[in-house]
Amino acid sequence: MTHFLDINKTDPGDLRHMVDHAIEMKTARAGLPKGTPDAEQPLAGHMVALIFEKPSTRTRVSFDLGVRQMGGQTMVLSGSEMQLGHGETIADTARVLSRYVDLVMIRTFEEEVLLEMAEHASVPVINGLTNRTHPCQIMADVMTFEEHRGPIKGKKVVWCGDGNNVFASFAHAAGQFGFDLTFAGPETLDPERLFLDEARAKGVTVEIERDADKAVANADLVVTDTWVSMHDSQTARERRHNQLRPYQVNEALMAKASPDALFMHCLPAHRNEEATDAVMDGPHSVIFDEAENRLHAQKAIMRHCLGV
Repeated sequence: MTHFLDINKTDPGDLRHMVDHAIEMKTARAGLPKGTPDAEQPLAGHMVALIFEKPSTRTRVSFDLGVRQMGGQTMVLSGSEMQLGHGETIADTARVLSRYVDLVMIRTFEEEVLLEMAEHASVPVINGLTNRTHPCQIMADVMTFEEHRGPIKGKKVVWCGDGNNVFASFAHAAGQFGFDLTFAGPETLDPERLFLDEARAKGVTVEIERDADKAVANADLVVTDTWVSMHDSQTARERRHNQLRPYQVNEALMAKASPDALFMHCLPAHRNEEATDAVMDGPHSVIFDEAENRLHAQKAIMRHCLGV
């Protein structure tokens, strides 16, 4: 069974193949109308269940469209439509879905839901996001960097902000793809130490730097994410803003990075909070290439999981 649960649980050679394959598939589609099916139809006859306990724009559209472009069909299910972990155990849901579909993508809150789904499913399971990690996003980010600047191996990536689930997958990717990673953020929002130690054990430099200006010096890629969640209270939002304001990615901060540094944000963004309009719409920004590449990277992930 070939699941895609986290970047650090996937063979580096397979990760490299997926990124290269994603770029090949994107190139093959260049100039075609958006609704045109891929020349290859590797998912013809396949049914994919897309489960969303968390709301989504990019994940839902990119997975749904990707399956359709490759000739498959989707069944989109929300948490409110299912008895996932409530009226029925996760294990039983996994066993039942496996009788109906060929592949499951789940976007959920707790990592334990993903892991239990994968343990009991007899079809591949893809991690569309959990509170702990977001591997599909980072596969798209690596693809985007390499489209613009070539191999990411040996480059310096700087994360400004909260040590959240997206950062966690960046740390996994640092170890697997061989790039250096610096976290710039307040101590109160540090990432799990385990993520940093795992990457360091694979021979890459992973640092924590409280001074954002020092952190981004000579950076090849600067990344940030939203400071607040839709579920945060007003008090929590204000507290986070106060902590994270020194780590806003603005023109002055980007000027400290390498002249050809790229800027990424996984979106959705709160403009002029974690990053300014001038950066998001500026010459360093590749945020919309990054968003598009969710489609291509996830198509490669699905093909890898299904072996097609």
